[in-house]
Amino acid sequence: MDVAVTQLALAQAEAQKQLDVMQLLQESSGVVLGVLIVLVLMSLVSWYIIGYKLMYLRKARRESNDFLDTFWRSKRLDNIYKEAEGLKRAPISQVFKAGYIELSKLKSQSKDEDGSSTMSGQLTGIENIERALRRAQVSETTHLESMVPFLATTGSTAPFIGLFGTVWGIMNAFVALGGEAGADAGINAVAGPIAEALIATAIGLVAAIPSVMAYNYFSQKIKVLSGEMENFSSDFLNIVKRHFFK
Repeated sequence: MDVAVTQLALAQAEAQKQLDVMQLLQESSGVVLGVLIVLVLMSLVSWYIIGYKLMYLRKARRESNDFLDTFWRSKRLDNIYKEAEGLKRAPISQVFKAGYIELSKLKSQSKDEDGSSTMSGQLTGIENIERALRRAQVSETTHLESMVPFLATTGSTAPFIGLFGTVWGIMNAFVALGGEAGADAGINAVAGPIAEALIATAIGLVAAIPSVMAYNYFSQKIKVLSGEMENFSSDFLNIVKRHFFK
């Protein structure tokens, strides 16, 4: 009987501790409350970005693989272009489309000029295609990196924002302690502000840690996709030089 009563008392004490944490969050006020709101908002936005970019990069990876399979299996660029139209998330397909459109313009100009081609014209055409590929690559890399810098910002600033809340809470604790008399009154005066300060620090770390991990993960994935775009641009230019600028 005594053991059961003791376990029940321990369970109630544990529940009371958890309830006290929630009450501290609800009863926070002033600067500490503002810090908590900012950190919670940053954490929510970060988790949205993590979920969105995770799905986007996975689809970009899958569609890029599908496009490369199509590109190396097909023998006609116009057929590849049609397939690329349905792979809008694949950055490599967008690079190909930019190069193909520029190549089509050059071929049309060549026909208008009775088919004559000079060495200077060939070099200019190759440079135009190369510039188109480079512009598309920069554009796709920028698109892949969109919203990711916010994760780095959250990872680097959230701990300091939480630290600011901690410092402010401790300052309030000492101010409250200075206005009270007696040891018991002093403990009661500083308990709340210090608890609020520690919660601000904890939430700052909760917001920062996943953001930093996600930023490093996404940066690596984007680096791989950017490298594949660079390699594909080189391969595409070599194919164009061999078959269209002889």
